[in-house]
This record gives sequence, structure tokens and C-alpha cells, in this order.
Amino acid sequence: MKRVFCLLSIMVSIVMPSFSQVQFGYLSYSTVKKQMPEYTQAQNNMAALRTKYEQEAQRGEDEFQKKFVEFLQGQKEFPTTILQKRQAELQNLMDNGLSFRNQAQGLLAEAEKEAMGEVEKKLNNAILAVGVELGYAFILNIDENACPFINPVVGVDVTNAVKRKLGLEVPEEPIPQAEITPIETPKAGTDVAPVQVSPAQETTPVENVPEEH
Repeated sequence: MKRVFCLLSIMVSIVMPSFSQVQFGYLSYSTVKKQMPEYTQAQNNMAALRTKYEQEAQRGEDEFQKKFVEFLQGQKEFPTTILQKRQAELQNLMDNGLSFRNQAQGLLAEAEKEAMGEVEKKLNNAILAVGVELGYAFILNIDENACPFINPVVGVDVTNAVKRKLGLEVPEEPIPQAEITPIETPKAGTDVAPVQVSPAQETTPVENVPEEH
């Protein structure tokens, strides 16, 4: 899908009568998203939630292991009714443990989708604002090498512009300095011809010629 979109964007650029009439932006969506503090916070929240679910699942498994050991130790002495009751308890604990893990996996996926949805919503709004302000036809996501070639005449990297819109730190771009060509000094022992300066030519004053009457 990404390659199809990239191909369409290239075709749009080609069919335009003049490159100067249209420009588009591009950026790595995932790179910018991972630099957002909201993304980091969401990841931390998800890690804490996974830990809680794992601890609860482990508690159920520990309970199962304990009762299973008790069952093995006393199964030869248990009456049939107690043996059947213990077997049913073990089966119930096992089913509950598997069900909880499956349920937890679904809840975690839903929570992550919701958390990332909020992050991506903020990023999408920033991209939209940059595109409208700078007048781009569209802004292309170049993740996963979706578009290996972008014509610099019509394509502009908007990464820093989007970062600024999000309030993220953007490294200062170095100011290009003019190149200074050093003047070569003559080597020691090298004869340097003196520069001769011609004296100014003397001007002969023009004598006044008497007017003829």
C-alpha cells in the first residue's frame, strides 16, 4: 500500500506542467512519533500494565501448582468423591488461567491501540498544520523505504517543521561560512621581482593663443 501511494505521488509530480507549481513534504512517521514525550509515556504505561497482568496470571499459576502438588501427595488416600472434587478444582484453575491470559492479551492490545491512537492523533494534527501552512500538496511517510527516490525539486523534508509544531527540540543547522583562499607566501630563497611603478607623465601646459581680430 505504501509503495502504491509513493508511485501515485511520483505520477502526480510528473504530470504537473511545472515542478514549481506543486511541492510535497516527506518524513519518517515512526521516527518523529518515537521522539514524542507522549509516546514514551504511553510505552511506560503499557509496560506497567503488562507487569500487573503478568503478576496476576503468575499468582493463578502458582495456586495451580500448589494444589497440584497437594493432589499428587494425597491422591492415594483420598476417597473417590474427594479425588474427583480435587481433579475438578485443578481443571477449573487451569481453564481460568488460560482464559485470563487470553483475555489479558486482548485487553493489552486494546489499551495499546487506544494509547497509540492518542499519540498518532496529535502527530497527525501537527503534520496537517505544517502541510497547510507551507502549502504542500501532501506529506509522504517514507517508513520502511516506501519511496527510495524523492526529487528534491518538489519534495521537501518536513521533519524539523513537524517537530517544531510538536514542541520537540530541533538541532540548530550550522551556518555555512564563506571559504577564504589563503594567499601563498613566497618560499625562502626565492627571488621576487620588484614591482616597478611608472611615474606619472608630466603634462605640458597649453599656452594661451591670442585671438585673431
